[in-house]
Amino acid sequence: MSLRQKLLLLFSLTVAAAVAAVAYTVLLRIRDVFEEHDRQETALFVSQFQRAFQHRSADVEAAVQHLAAEERVRSMAAELAQTGDGSPYVTAAGTLAQDAQLDFLEIIGADGKIVSSAQWPARFGYPEPAVLQPAQHAFLKQEEMPDGSTQLGLFAIRGVHGPEPAVHLIGGIHLNRDFLADLPVAEGMQIALYTPSVANDDAGTVASSTAFDAANLVTLAGPLPYGTRYHSIVLSALTTGQQTGSVLYLTSRREDSVNATAIPLRNESGKALAVLVVAVSRAGMVQAQLHIRAIAYGIAAAGILLAIVFSLWIAARVSRPIEQLASAAEEVAAGRWDVRVPERGRDEVSVLARSFNHMTEELMSQRERLVQSERVAAWRELARRLAHELKNPLFPLQLTVENMVRARRLPEAEFDEVFRESATTLSMEIANLKAIIGRFSDFSKMPQPELCRIDVSDCIWRVALLHFPGLVRSDSRAMIESTSGSNIKCTVQVDTQPLPIDADPELLHRALSNLVLNAIDAMPEGGSLELSVQRREGQVEIRVSDSGEGLTPEECERLFTPYYTTKEHGTGLGLAIVQSVVADHKGTISVESSNGDQKTGATFIIKLPLAEGEGA
Repeated sequence: MSLRQKLLLLFSLTVAAAVAAVAYTVLLRIRDVFEEHDRQETALFVSQFQRAFQHRSADVEAAVQHLAAEERVRSMAAELAQTGDGSPYVTAAGTLAQDAQLDFLEIIGADGKIVSSAQWPARFGYPEPAVLQPAQHAFLKQEEMPDGSTQLGLFAIRGVHGPEPAVHLIGGIHLNRDFLADLPVAEGMQIALYTPSVANDDAGTVASSTAFDAANLVTLAGPLPYGTRYHSIVLSALTTGQQTGSVLYLTSRREDSVNATAIPLRNESGKALAVLVVAVSRAGMVQAQLHIRAIAYGIAAAGILLAIVFSLWIAARVSRPIEQLASAAEEVAAGRWDVRVPERGRDEVSVLARSFNHMTEELMSQRERLVQSERVAAWRELARRLAHELKNPLFPLQLTVENMVRARRLPEAEFDEVFRESATTLSMEIANLKAIIGRFSDFSKMPQPELCRIDVSDCIWRVALLHFPGLVRSDSRAMIESTSGSNIKCTVQVDTQPLPIDADPELLHRALSNLVLNAIDAMPEGGSLELSVQRREGQVEIRVSDSGEGLTPEECERLFTPYYTTKEHGTGLGLAIVQSVVADHKGTISVESSNGDQKTGATFIIKLPLAEGEGA
């Protein structure tokens, strides 16, 4: 990934993360604000409902108390106490209820049985359990109706003052959806009343059903839409008798969700007989969140566009100059030291460009000085080596010529003998001079390799068999050992798989032979020589190891320098020729050695590239 792409990705992620963090924080804050507002509205409604309920309760208590204090009711109570016959008053409850504007009214005799019932006249003579423990305040009660249904009502019990035993009046009003009309409803709020279905058990006791029926959850306009979604909080309020709240999703759209609160309506014993449901729409909050999310998306998109523009600007100001610097550095590494990069502005990148150009100028200057120094050093070394090599044969030549001059005074027969010996010496030393000059000439005109496809293993065997004729080549074995007459044991270890390379077989054979001869010379008292070749990381690795004295670190560093030698009569050109051959084959050569207390010898390592298409 380029610097430009990294900058674009970094800026885009930064903008997106910042916008996402702000949007998420704002969305959470909006949700908390709306939920707090909904809780406050619900709490306000509950307090208003309680006041309305208490007001209705007071009205019911006052109406029943007023009836109990009327003269006609007191006279009726006195007559019932004297005669015990309630038949004349079977329809009296209906008239009294109508006059007091009550939906329910029953007259209970001293024996606890119904004398007259406004809502169900046929119930006279039935016992009424509510008078056994008459409540002081209004209370809720499920009242049976002639059609078998039940209706929830708000009731009050009052005794009629007169002779004992006392007569009681139980009166009340309906607590149904009409009751909801008097409750204050805020915008976006819905209220509904749930009255559970009831049934009579075998003992005649009225019991509420535990199954949820959405038809019983009604508002002023009828059944509450999506009433089935409220079953969990309604049943929880009915069973626990505690107020329950939750967020309900009425449809798959978040706009249709509500904050719902179920308020249980309990009787004197604390049992929930009905549930008042308050649902506050969350549409405003969801719309606000969607609006903020849309703004966040817009800001994020604009930020990413700005990030792209900014990254392009950065690319023009920073990344492109850096890419130019990187490209220039690669060219310098490839040997083009005269490369330059543009210098613009005064920022840090421009300072870096100027420093780079100054560095290349210094490198070129130092290279010229170094080349000149190396040339002078090379000529000096060449002169020294030539002087050293030519000095040895010239000294015998000088002596021979001086002997011939002195022998000129001798008799002819003795002169002829000295002349013949001197001529022989002169010929030998002149041949030696020619050999020395030939070696230097060969090194100066190394031929270019003529490449062809060969197997390195064959070249290794060729060299080994040349210097150790006793070796027996076997393609079925990876290692063959042989001992030569010079007490040197040779070990050949090759890979069983072909190792093809593109090389000049004669030049490679010459280089390997040179290494083998050097290894043999390093072991004058005998030892072990190992030739090995194997495939490693897409290359062919050839090793020539001996068990001789080894080399010092300084010798290892200078070993491939022309005219440097550790031998008494060496020219210092052998390893330089080997290195030249290996370099012409696009390979490398190195040496490993340690001549400490223990003789570990030296190992020459040649690495050559496998033939094209034969990589690892």
